[in-house]
Amino acid sequence: MMKPYPAGSYDIAVIGAGHAGIEAALAAARLGCCTIIFTISLDAIGNMPCNPSIGGTAKGHLVRELDALGGEMAKAADATMLQSRMLNLGKGPAVHSLRLQCDRKCYHMYMKAALENQPNLSVRQAEIVSIDTDGAGEIVSVTTAMGGVYSVRAVILATGTFLKGKIFVGEYSEESGPDGMHPAAHLSDSLRALGIPLRRFKTGTPARVHGNSVDFTKLEEQRGDEPPVAASFATDPATLQNKLPCYIGYTNEKTHEVIRQNIGRSPLYGGAIEGIGPRYCPSIEDKVMRFAEKPRHQFFLEPMGENTREMYLSGLSSSLPEEVQTAFYRTIPGLEQVELMRTAYAIEYDCIDPTDLKNTLEFKAVPHLYGAGQFNGTSGYEEAAVQGFVAGVNAALKLQGKPPFLTDRSTSYIGTLVDDLVTKGCMDPYRMMTSRSEYRLLLRQDNADARLLPQGYALGLISEERWQRFLTQQQQKEQEKKRLEKLSIAPTPALNAYLESVGSTPLTQPVRAAELLRRPQVSYAALAPFDPGRPAIHPHAAEQAEIELKYEGYLKKQEAQVREMRRLEEMPIPEDFDYTAHRGLRLEAIEKLQRIRPASIGQASRISGVSPADISVLVILLRQQ
Repeated sequence: MMKPYPAGSYDIAVIGAGHAGIEAALAAARLGCCTIIFTISLDAIGNMPCNPSIGGTAKGHLVRELDALGGEMAKAADATMLQSRMLNLGKGPAVHSLRLQCDRKCYHMYMKAALENQPNLSVRQAEIVSIDTDGAGEIVSVTTAMGGVYSVRAVILATGTFLKGKIFVGEYSEESGPDGMHPAAHLSDSLRALGIPLRRFKTGTPARVHGNSVDFTKLEEQRGDEPPVAASFATDPATLQNKLPCYIGYTNEKTHEVIRQNIGRSPLYGGAIEGIGPRYCPSIEDKVMRFAEKPRHQFFLEPMGENTREMYLSGLSSSLPEEVQTAFYRTIPGLEQVELMRTAYAIEYDCIDPTDLKNTLEFKAVPHLYGAGQFNGTSGYEEAAVQGFVAGVNAALKLQGKPPFLTDRSTSYIGTLVDDLVTKGCMDPYRMMTSRSEYRLLLRQDNADARLLPQGYALGLISEERWQRFLTQQQQKEQEKKRLEKLSIAPTPALNAYLESVGSTPLTQPVRAAELLRRPQVSYAALAPFDPGRPAIHPHAAEQAEIELKYEGYLKKQEAQVREMRRLEEMPIPEDFDYTAHRGLRLEAIEKLQRIRPASIGQASRISGVSPADISVLVILLRQQ
């Protein structure tokens, strides 16, 4: 038997070139590590099989945070944007979330070029079948299906839904990756040999239909916001343009009846699918069966690109047989003559329990092996991308002998996501939501740069030009807040007429501009006619100044909560602490603490099954040591 041939030597190998793999490889290479990224198909780089958008509720926060740290996703979304919309504007700024519809093919080409043109980074089409270690358990190489052996010092697994991927459409099933690509059929065996337990999750992908077969007059048109808002802090919004609308439609009782009549043919209900599906993005048959009282379900018709008539039926993912899909789609107004171009399908894949990872996303049991994205049990492009960044940065820093990159729950949604995964784990595909953060008023998308750009700059991933621009905007914000605190605005007929028009009490005497701005109905922009001395500052600086003044009291309360949380986080627990050797801890707590091995008292307090009484005992034990 021929020996595998040596193919090159690298610091870091990234397995998978989806949204997690891209950010991992770019971050590692930009930090100076010789990196190689493997993908089963070069045509799958940055693929968008589930929907053609970046951002959304809470996900928009992740994109902004990644951008502030030096990631690529926000820039790619801006460069390939078809439509920009800010969600949840009827609510407070803590939950405002940007969502960009993107040209799917252009997004792929942007990211492919970003990888190809990145110094220190090689791009290789190959299936990795094994991760090889030496006698001491150190990673030494990865091997491809064609026999190539690449010497590496660290590996980042970002396999998405390819790992032992299997698709289901009714009674039909086939081992496959997304969109009919080859699955990663052999790597799972290598991971088990390394002592890594695997489990099965599943997700759904909606059908793609021909736009010429849709009657758009029966659907609700949804246009982008004007002017468009950029995802990246580095993008000039003036360069953006809304190009195409999306459309909203609804199922009805006829739709639901077709689904109910054929529910036995669904592999999800017939028992063929073993994997656990996403709780917050279920298939349409799951919605119909679980929420039988609902007379209709909303879906979105979204363009795949500017130069194609192919469109997504987002919100109507399904694993029912093709003829059943066509039948229930055609019960929907506007889709009576719809023609499928790609059938919806469910896909099942191997992934891990993320509590096997440290908060750097390195495996506890295998040094220099990292996990990111759906491989870690999450769902969503944005969740994947930020994990890829965390894994890529930490892999590079560890090889360079530098302290790890960590961000906690009080500083970012990224920190919240990572802490949730490694501390609590997930029983179904994890999706980020604003409700997952206890500090969401502090973790707004508008201030992601103020929170994280200094860290990105310290890492060396933010340019000097961008850093200086950021400092200027922050200075403008602070100066404007001070000016508004001092500025006195006298009552005038015009001002009182404005206040009455928005339901606010008219003035009877002069008041500080900041106090006036703290009224819920009053906006910074609307006060401009009554503030003739207002300086010209960057719109982003003005937005942050307004929010910080308006919500000052609430922000101070959350900042006090953060200080208490950090007090607990600053009480470290030794990695080798033996919980079984101490009395006072309950058996359940000992079991959970031994398995998860929290890094601090703060993390220990968030483990399910560890009570406040256990934490009190643990604090006493640590102080005794």
